[in-house]
Amino acid sequence: MTTRPHARPDRPQRTRTRRQLAGAISAALVACMAVAGVADSASAQVPGTATRWSSLMYHSLTPTPQYVRTRKVLAAQRAALVVQGRRVASARTVQGSALAAVTTAVSLDAYARTRYAVAREDLASARNRLVVVSQQRPSSAVAVARAKNVVTASAKSVVLRRTQAHSAAAALRTAQVSSRTATVNLDRVTAAWQRTSAAIRTNQRRLIALDHSAEYAAQAAAISRSVVTDIQARFTTADTTTVNGITVHKSVAFAFRRMLADAKTGGIVLSGGGYRTKQQQIELRKINGCPDVWTAPPSSCRVPTAIPGTSLHEFGLAIDITSGGSTITRDSDAFRWLSAHAARYGFVNLPSEAWHWSITGA
Repeated sequence: MTTRPHARPDRPQRTRTRRQLAGAISAALVACMAVAGVADSASAQVPGTATRWSSLMYHSLTPTPQYVRTRKVLAAQRAALVVQGRRVASARTVQGSALAAVTTAVSLDAYARTRYAVAREDLASARNRLVVVSQQRPSSAVAVARAKNVVTASAKSVVLRRTQAHSAAAALRTAQVSSRTATVNLDRVTAAWQRTSAAIRTNQRRLIALDHSAEYAAQAAAISRSVVTDIQARFTTADTTTVNGITVHKSVAFAFRRMLADAKTGGIVLSGGGYRTKQQQIELRKINGCPDVWTAPPSSCRVPTAIPGTSLHEFGLAIDITSGGSTITRDSDAFRWLSAHAARYGFVNLPSEAWHWSITGA
């Protein structure tokens, strides 16, 4: 059976179809990124490298659900370990006291047994003496009475020492039971502490294995120069957005917003200036006394200022950071915080300007 060929659309129609398809794919990609929470990279002008950089930084700064769960479990385990550590310390104190009580009880038991034995020997001697006195001739009633009194007193002493010996033996048994109980309890709480410690070590290793933030950040840093090149080739002001009053490129907005928020949590409030137009860059070159607006190197200005068309500020990819209303310096708390943390958010300092931070350090 012959299949009838379909009529092929003419070239202009195919071109329109491709454009519509490309537009649909771009819209779907933007929608997916918006749902995922990646920086507001909604402009069709944003190149793929910038979208990739934004996605990498999103994944670098956003822990996975498994990582979050493991971190919560680890926090709970660490809290439990502190409690268990206190229990171990308390159990050791109790066991130490119990062992000391056993040592004391052993000494008292030995002492009571010795006195009981001595009392029995004294009673035996007194009885023997009574027999001897009773058999003496002529008989002495006074001597016999005295010997009988000694026997009676010795018998009472035996009863007393026996009671004391029994009490000492019972105290020793009680002390030994308490010591065994304290030892068992110490072993139990120590084993629980050891299990929790082992679980913490396991989850610490698991957390490290789940943390790919440094890898994502490194991948983003590796393409940052390509991001700049691609954005410079097709930049429009529609590609910018505002973060806490600072205008930046949409591709860096998410990471920049997180950096400001985390700095504030750490007690550092950051602000500054981001995007500026080429005309503003020209005016800034004039204000900063550059010998020539278009040709003089940045270092020749009173304040280093890039040649118009080359500044990353003109593409929203650089920010001059301020804190407390003043431009930051190298001896400021803000600069120290940024030096320690900014790379995590994809920002690098221009060495000659403590306040200038961008995704390439240029």
